[in-house]
Amino acid sequence: MESPFYGDTVKSRPYSLLVVDDSQAVLPKLARALGPEDFALRVARTGPEVLRLAREVDGVVLCLSTSDPAAGVALLDRLGAAEAERTPPVFVLAPAEARAAWLAALHKGAEVVLTPWDEDELLARLLRGLHAHARLEALAVQVGELRHLSVTDGLTQVHNHRYFQERVREEFRRAQRYDDALSLILLDLDHFKAVNDRYGHGTGDDVLREVAAALQRSVRETDLVARYGGEEFAVLLPRTHVTGALTVAERVRQELGELLLGPERTLRVTASLGVSGFPHRTVLSPEQLLLTSDEALYRAKREGRDRICLHPQLSLFAPPTSQSS
Repeated sequence: MESPFYGDTVKSRPYSLLVVDDSQAVLPKLARALGPEDFALRVARTGPEVLRLAREVDGVVLCLSTSDPAAGVALLDRLGAAEAERTPPVFVLAPAEARAAWLAALHKGAEVVLTPWDEDELLARLLRGLHAHARLEALAVQVGELRHLSVTDGLTQVHNHRYFQERVREEFRRAQRYDDALSLILLDLDHFKAVNDRYGHGTGDDVLREVAAALQRSVRETDLVARYGGEEFAVLLPRTHVTGALTVAERVRQELGELLLGPERTLRVTASLGVSGFPHRTVLSPEQLLLTSDEALYRAKREGRDRICLHPQLSLFAPPTSQSS
């Protein structure tokens, strides 16, 4: 049977369908109605394995029995509630007399085809539903990609300044609420203008990318690395007191000092780092956390660069509230 074309693209393989049928009588009829070039069919009885098998197919065909149609609706509920990365569309084949059951299936979002079915109608409904679901999945992927782009610095692939500002406010509120620690490291590459002037902006961009990668290697997955602007980066350290942040800062400084960069792998860079943290009497807002880190950074610049400075009003001897990185 030649099927009509739906959607924007031609599918490169047959759709896979899981046929849930306790009677095992429907599969031969479906196989005759649906061409193998369009559909690959698997069959299962109602049971816990259906939830696992449903994650492996493009769609589920659920056959309601005349004797107990409510059991099929209950399975539909479990399919909808299953915690999975993807939930395939469900097509319900229901006898016309089981009106309450197939109406319930419609309300739960399933496509319903009454039996005995017309082959052309069945094929059209299956293809329409599968193509629509495929388009929704593709749209979800695009939304995810757009979200990633919206929070990522295009050059270095770490988080961008806007996302960092959002997260520093969120983490500060959380730290205040739970009386937890939060530290911030601001880092600025030393004499970076000279790198651009001598080697060109292309090499400068490569340096920024490699520095960003080194920062990512130096912190935990729960920490946040962001490009703060130009050659300046920020590292936000949740649940980390300033003593732990200083340990991380020294690890970062050493990691950067060991990098061999540039076309000939002879270029080295250093960085100045400023550290601040919460809780402290001078850090009562996310803005003050940023300001004190920035002041510490510029103090490191004034004192000769390639060093770490803690904001002078912070104490190293406050008891830590979390393990350092």
